Amino acid sequence: MLPIDAAAHSSRWRRRHPAEKAVLGFGLTLCAVCLPPWPGAPLVAAATLAVLLGPAGVPGRQLWRAFRIPLGFCVTGAVPLLFSVGGPGGLVAWAPDGPVHAGELLLRTASASLGVLLFAFTTPVSDVLPRLVRAGVPAPVVDVALVMYRIVFLLLDAQGKVRQAQAARLGATTRAAVWRSLAGLGATSFVRAFDRAQRLQTGLAGRGYDGTLRVLLPEAPVSRPFLAATGGLLAGLVALVLVLEGLLP
Repeated sequence: MLPIDAAAHSSRWRRRHPAEKAVLGFGLTLCAVCLPPWPGAPLVAAATLAVLLGPAGVPGRQLWRAFRIPLGFCVTGAVPLLFSVGGPGGLVAWAPDGPVHAGELLLRTASASLGVLLFAFTTPVSDVLPRLVRAGVPAPVVDVALVMYRIVFLLLDAQGKVRQAQAARLGATTRAAVWRSLAGLGATSFVRAFDRAQRLQTGLAGRGYDGTLRVLLPEAPVSRPFLAATGGLLAGLVALVLVLEGLLP
């Protein structure tokens, strides 16, 4: 199991309805995208971090390990805005407003990523997918997603064992050995994926599979106070940003 999935299963908000956490997390993401990047994005990021590290109880080290990956994509997407291609400055030159645009994009995307991580760190995928049927998503699509979600962890576990076996047999001592180990790892994963899929199909057929995977979900009533607090937080952020936008130069 990935660290973010383990954190979601042990989260303080695990028993809350996924809709509550979706409104909060994606509401903050929408604020980060729609509000002005300054001072909107820093305020949204600060509010999201306060919720993550406070009421949600997400450990700071786990949050940073998960956040640094999307942050790298945010930085990669902002760097090209620093340059202009063609024009009087030459083939490649510094863009006049490049640092401003790059900074705004980085602020927006980084704060929006925190909003998505808020939902991911508090809501296991296994709690979300079965409820999508009630939201109108076709049941076969949800079933395929559930099966793939399960197989991914099985394959990751198998890959970890294969890599340990290769390392024990000195499969990473030279560059040629590393390439051979990678090729063997890919071939083994490919074969085991088909084997897992065939065994899963056989098991479902033996249990009378009729086209629908029935999953028992724990009762999680929607909390009106939580939704009210979420609405107050989002409305307060929007109002504060609009006020500060008029005051700041």
